[in-house]
Amino acid sequence: MRQHLRTRWFAVAATIAILFIPFAVAAAESVPAPPETTPKPVVDTLHGVAIEDPYRWLEDQNGPETRAWIEAQNKYTESFFAHFPNSEATEKRLEELLRIDDISTPLQCGGRYFLMKRNADQEQYVICMREGLDGPDKVLVDPASICPDLTCSVGMYDVTDDGKLLAYSVRQGGEDQVEIHFLNVDSGEELGDVLVRGLYFGLSITADKSGMYYVLTDSTGGRLYHHRFGDDFANDPMLFGEGYGPSEIISAGLSEDRRYLQITVYYGAGAKKSDVFVKNVAEDGPIEPVITGLNALSWGQICGDEMYVMTNHEAPNWRILVYDLASASLENSREIIPTSDKVVMEFFSTVGGRLYVNCLEDVTSHVKIFEPDGTYIGELDLPSLGSVSYVSGRWDGKEAFYGFSSFHVPPTVYRHDLESDTREVFEKPSIPIDADNLTLKQVWYESKDGTKVPMFVLHRKDLVLDGSNHTYLTGYGGFNSAYTPYFSQILAFWAETGGVVAVPNLRGGGEFGEAWHEAGMLENKQNVFDDFVAAAEWLIENRYTSPAKLAIRGGSNGGLLVGAVMNQRPELFGAVICTYPLLDMLRYHDLLMGPYWIGEYGSADDPEQFEYIYKYSPYHNVNKTADYPAVMFVTGDSDTRVDPMHARKMTALLQTAVGTDSPVLLYYDTKAGHSGGTPMTKRIKDNAVQLGFLFWQLGVSP
Repeated sequence: MRQHLRTRWFAVAATIAILFIPFAVAAAESVPAPPETTPKPVVDTLHGVAIEDPYRWLEDQNGPETRAWIEAQNKYTESFFAHFPNSEATEKRLEELLRIDDISTPLQCGGRYFLMKRNADQEQYVICMREGLDGPDKVLVDPASICPDLTCSVGMYDVTDDGKLLAYSVRQGGEDQVEIHFLNVDSGEELGDVLVRGLYFGLSITADKSGMYYVLTDSTGGRLYHHRFGDDFANDPMLFGEGYGPSEIISAGLSEDRRYLQITVYYGAGAKKSDVFVKNVAEDGPIEPVITGLNALSWGQICGDEMYVMTNHEAPNWRILVYDLASASLENSREIIPTSDKVVMEFFSTVGGRLYVNCLEDVTSHVKIFEPDGTYIGELDLPSLGSVSYVSGRWDGKEAFYGFSSFHVPPTVYRHDLESDTREVFEKPSIPIDADNLTLKQVWYESKDGTKVPMFVLHRKDLVLDGSNHTYLTGYGGFNSAYTPYFSQILAFWAETGGVVAVPNLRGGGEFGEAWHEAGMLENKQNVFDDFVAAAEWLIENRYTSPAKLAIRGGSNGGLLVGAVMNQRPELFGAVICTYPLLDMLRYHDLLMGPYWIGEYGSADDPEQFEYIYKYSPYHNVNKTADYPAVMFVTGDSDTRVDPMHARKMTALLQTAVGTDSPVLLYYDTKAGHSGGTPMTKRIKDNAVQLGFLFWQLGVSP
């Protein structure tokens, strides 16, 4: 995939927050009974263990019984909205914070700048183009003209070097699958070729604009195809993918000069292994292996006839090698940037004839700059502790763009003039928050086994440590994903009004290299839960908060996290929000994208892996004698990544199995999913609902 469009595709939990002012609330009032859910037990025997699943029938998403159950659950959840204090004030503040002009890091092609933009009065981002840096923004694609109900979103996949042909995606709801369309930028006319709804890991238009290469992934795995514009897609030749199955991820993209096609095979999401292949398309050469057979992750960027490769082969914190594509092999490669004991490489880009390497040192972001031979030049000057985006630009270009944000620093896009070595603000949204009144610090605490774990803590400068502060604790801990400080209007709002935001860097992430990742995956997954519990205990012991004032939230893999810890330590928390989660860990691998995650979690089909998965699987470890905190599960029909059945089944089980006066609610959207795309009005409403739930349960008023 071309460097300026490269994205991480692990999921990171989105975050919400709230304004708390203590007030008396009838926390012990009787909670109305939830809708009745009839158990229909199915018994599976796995490795000699009989396992009863009382709500297997809720896996049938489109069955009439399931649809009626979802409708009843949503009505039940809506019946509690009247308990949420000052809902109108909450929505008004969310309007102020979220309805702002916003713009993405631009992509420069042929003197034109392509970007995603959403004005304060718009529901979705539109695709725009500027002629020159100071030119007006011309709207190329507006999703409002595609979906009158504003439930679809658009994104850029590729732009030709002359800036005249755009490939863009159309996503329905929050699905991972998209359609891909092609637009003549000058005329505004659409090409007749449209890639139908599917999962595409890479698409590049050829240098002569006669066609494209694309990877289409289905239940059998990913396959690389070549298409000539005007031909029938059914006749597209398959170039690569034979023999690979649904657990491998295949991505492909042309080099910046479009002379080489690079193919990368990842052996699962959060994988520990990848292979790299290259095809010289300028000479119509064969697909040849560059990196294969290593028990390591590697990915590269092609510049001219060389490939710069970041790998953790013999380097847990990563290093960068250079390969000559004329004789590409590990033996013929040269190391130009060695590994470090203290600094972890995250990713790198090739811009202006230099390498920009995004690094982490104690979870603090840096961007170090190197000459192609590895000579260190310096690093980008960043305003504070925070997160830096991928540096975008062209290998033969004279400018670079990057974004920076932190929990207390709004996102800002910078332009770096490489000739004058000067930096200027390209775009900074105006957000009505007094960030100067907030402070961000990093603390270290001890987990159950003695491991030291870092945690970011954000709060107002005048915070008093008396144990009464409303605190929001979130984490992820998986797939080698580093959780660095990022800006959220809502989190800043929470801290601004006297709350505490806490984000621990749990094992399973990539904050300290592959060793940190391995310490929280497979048989070590319990370490992630222990790290999160220890973070909660540290916050309580140091009088930041108390259990009654401590809310936890997690999404996706983070949903698994909060689902597990609320089973293991329910007394520690006052409220839980669990979004788009994995919860039935004995069946996840058979549904949707589950096969990709076997390398991270293991599979219940394996007797050894079954043993440790069964011990923590949230759906199978509900504590029927415990007093659970209030829980809200959030999911939707359009989650085509993590099956919504997880949240449906867990809601039913908790509602019927747990004796508690705290509500167990399901907030279910028939059009929402894992990949965003929610219109702004709906985003505001969804946040207001979740905030209102926490206001009510933690006994505070906005």
